[in-house]
Amino acid sequence: MKKILTFLLATMLLVACGTTEQRVYKRAAELSRYIPDPTALEQSRGQLTEAFYAVLDTLFALPEAEPVLHEWEFWFVAADGTPIADCACSVSQVTLTDDTHATAIVLIQPQDPDYDAEEHVMALERVGGKWLMADLDGHKADSRRYIATALREQTVRQAIGEYLVSQIGAYYLQGELCVPTLMLVAESDTCVFGDFWINWYNQSGDTLKSVSGGNHAGRMSLCYDGGKPCVTAFEQTVDGAGNEASAKRIFGEHYDVYQNIHSNDDVRDAARLNQLREYVRVHNLPVHYYQDYGWDAVEIVP
Repeated sequence: MKKILTFLLATMLLVACGTTEQRVYKRAAELSRYIPDPTALEQSRGQLTEAFYAVLDTLFALPEAEPVLHEWEFWFVAADGTPIADCACSVSQVTLTDDTHATAIVLIQPQDPDYDAEEHVMALERVGGKWLMADLDGHKADSRRYIATALREQTVRQAIGEYLVSQIGAYYLQGELCVPTLMLVAESDTCVFGDFWINWYNQSGDTLKSVSGGNHAGRMSLCYDGGKPCVTAFEQTVDGAGNEASAKRIFGEHYDVYQNIHSNDDVRDAARLNQLREYVRVHNLPVHYYQDYGWDAVEIVP
């Protein structure tokens, strides 16, 4: 009798386990449609654990300081550059860790048939009786590290911007507002190398019209007061015949990177546009264009 009961219990457990695994398998296939991307994160609310959603919500809300695609965005796109949520998804395997945790192998087929399907590891967690996506390829931890770095850089940029406006912009013909353009070349805890531009504007209707501006490149020294960075010194490149020599001396091993940025009008224009766009958004300005004297207006916000 004891053997029969043991057999029945084992059978029931196997059936229950098989049923759970099948349920998780189906749920993983559903969740693969909610793998987030910057344009569809809201669709993922309720499909991700709170911890994972909070990380991604913060991640995708970070301002873009440079006119390049952030490395972390590549985590959520397929080989042909299509957001994973828009690709064909299937599940090849599910492994139950315990009653509330599982791992699924998700196959992502890009829209371009020339690309093979990509394999991703999805972590699932059972919350309130519902299986939710808890991580993708372990990128939750990567994202948290990126957020910490980005927020630190944001405070450094704010300190640099305040210094440029108050200490450098004060020597220019001033308008209603000053929005510097920051292009960082290299940085450490104690200094920042960069190519910086001062731009003063007056607002005329929906357009920011340039009043004055100029370039200031070099090395800024930083100190921290209660964890908040501030600029203590700024060694700039000199104008005229000594410019190249001073730039090589100040930037040192970073000179080639600086020169590639400094000599590229497209990079500067893109950085200026992105940072103006962020300024307009943060200050809620009814502005859609900026215009330099003698040039056509450039659209900031469509």
